Amino acid sequence: MLRIGMLTSGGDCQALNAAMRGVVKGVCSKRNDVEIFGFEDGYKGLIYGNFKMLTSKDFSGILTRGGTILGTSRQPFKLMRVPDQNGLDKVSAMTHTYHKLSLNCLVILGGNGTHKTANLLREEGLNVITLPKTIDNDLWGTDMTFGFQSAVDIATDTIDRIHTTATSHSRVFIIEVMGHKVGHVTLHAGIAGGADIILLPEIPYDINVIADEIQKRSAAGKSFTILAVAEGAISKEDAKLKKKEYKEKLAKRKYPSIAYELAEQIQAKTDKEVRITVPGHTQRGGSPCPYDRVFSSRVGAKAAELILKEQYGCMVAMINNETTAVPLGDVAGKLKYVDPNCSLIKEAKLLGISFGEPAGKTGKKEKADKAK
Repeated sequence: MLRIGMLTSGGDCQALNAAMRGVVKGVCSKRNDVEIFGFEDGYKGLIYGNFKMLTSKDFSGILTRGGTILGTSRQPFKLMRVPDQNGLDKVSAMTHTYHKLSLNCLVILGGNGTHKTANLLREEGLNVITLPKTIDNDLWGTDMTFGFQSAVDIATDTIDRIHTTATSHSRVFIIEVMGHKVGHVTLHAGIAGGADIILLPEIPYDINVIADEIQKRSAAGKSFTILAVAEGAISKEDAKLKKKEYKEKLAKRKYPSIAYELAEQIQAKTDKEVRITVPGHTQRGGSPCPYDRVFSSRVGAKAAELILKEQYGCMVAMINNETTAVPLGDVAGKLKYVDPNCSLIKEAKLLGISFGEPAGKTGKKEKADKAK
């Protein structure tokens, strides 16, 4: 009997169901003695032994469904070694559940924090395979993560729709895109949607450069300006602060988010009317796009192959459009930032897109280097 535990952890996104479907269909195509233990609400289900028995039928018809049929939750990695309110050792509880159910392996779908905990379980001796899930596309060791392209499509559609109203009313529009630490979604959606200014966490901006860009467009007869802004975008002044100092400043900030702070500053410097659009969690929701359906099915099938070969302790990655296994220890705890000097940034600049930085600046390159 092949006993597989499966869970989805962290923020939800499109194609989680499609990826799980790929795993189960792949395994069940080769073996008929398979039991699937679906842990509910992420690592919480593994900690407290909350699961449901599933069969291949439960994974039928879910290729196009967003969200996750198992539910998910955020369990911060930094608290995994901290006992819960009842004194329960979470790591010991997870390993106990694993052995109590006589599992052959765990299949874990998640992002950066999820992978750190998965690697911890690997170090505890459990057989683990992970799948790269996150709309941020910031997992180290893989060219792509599922959920990313769907999020880009939604953010791009938002920018597309804003174009018509921005043109009609001659306004400045700020579209705030998800991405606290990295700006992959904002960068791709901004270029695809024809944004005039793109602000990323990796490239600290100068508000005076942004204001000048808006005024230049106005002087050239372009009555509107569209900014695609990552929610983690940071000014050059704030980028100089220590991490603790910046967190303290954010805690005292009067604005709901960076978009509102920028709007007030732009209005003061340009006397332009500014409007804000925040697509928020719509970027995580809905049906996965065709690309994500194919991608997640492929990594799911590759995970099935690894399970059948009993090749554990790895993440299924996509490198140069080929699925492969990457050691978990090489992935966990590393973020894949946007490189301010990458060709995509350079090409965007050639298209006339501003990144809010003074001429000659290349952005916060050291941040991209930290992950290496």
